[in-house]
Amino acid sequence: MEAFKVISPGPYTTVQDRGRFGYQQFGVPVTGALDSFAYGVANMLVGNGEDAAVLETTVMGPRLEVLAETDVAVTGGEAAITLNNQGVESWRSFRVKPGDVLNIGQVKKGCRSYMALTGGMDVPIVMGSRSCYVGARIGGHEGRILAKDDILKRAVGRLLTLPREVPKALIPAYASSISLRAVPGPQDDFFSRAGLATFFASEFAVSTNSNRMGYRLVGPKITHKVGVPESIISEPSLPGGVQIPPDGQAIILLVEQTVGGYTKIATVISTDIPRVAQAKPGDKIRFEKVTLKAAHEAFRQQQETMQHIREHLTERP
Repeated sequence: MEAFKVISPGPYTTVQDRGRFGYQQFGVPVTGALDSFAYGVANMLVGNGEDAAVLETTVMGPRLEVLAETDVAVTGGEAAITLNNQGVESWRSFRVKPGDVLNIGQVKKGCRSYMALTGGMDVPIVMGSRSCYVGARIGGHEGRILAKDDILKRAVGRLLTLPREVPKALIPAYASSISLRAVPGPQDDFFSRAGLATFFASEFAVSTNSNRMGYRLVGPKITHKVGVPESIISEPSLPGGVQIPPDGQAIILLVEQTVGGYTKIATVISTDIPRVAQAKPGDKIRFEKVTLKAAHEAFRQQQETMQHIREHLTERP
């Protein structure tokens, strides 16, 4: 079903789902929504399954003409959302009808927003996923970011009886200063004691050279041990790995990277990747050292939070 016509696409809007798993050995990255929490809640709000495809926006979203009656929800970064020039709240569902104009404006806080719609975005499944990987032009809408006059389709889904909203106490607050929990390693033994101390005690700024592949940080130089190589044989990488290249400036690897040849001083826990996704250039980042046990506990707590939201979505006229 044709659901929207793109009037203006925003600077970087793509179709994403949970991700593309099982193909990294062939050089195909996981991709998927960077902020898995906001993505998951957006789908809950419109009654979709947990793997339905959504639109992921960066800094500013699209302006869309509505072609079919649909329930919509926008989560993630705090953006100015309007429907026919009237303000609409995020983190709740709302109904749109043919002829309406929906606009997702520039974020005031955070970086990325997620727009879910009834049934999910209807695009071809490639290697088990609808997610767009722009680097290889696969998945999503024709393997690319959205463009003016694109027609977006939605899959079959049931409209809601009443709108849904997330309790305000469970909506994340996005700040310009972020703390990321990280487990040392896998190559933390390549770094000097001073280098490790600098990494976990310093503040870093998000560089303008940051994207879905990785976030480059600017800050104090992280030093290796004397005589230890700064590079290693390239090995598989996972989202959250923090590489330290020869210039000593950290790079947080994300969902469009498959291998890396620089030593990784630490790994940001999966629960905190959404915090990275919502960081903008110029935002400040600090790393907090945690154990693997603490990382597992944080993941468990996040799953409990998602279940709590699922059970306590409020319906109102």
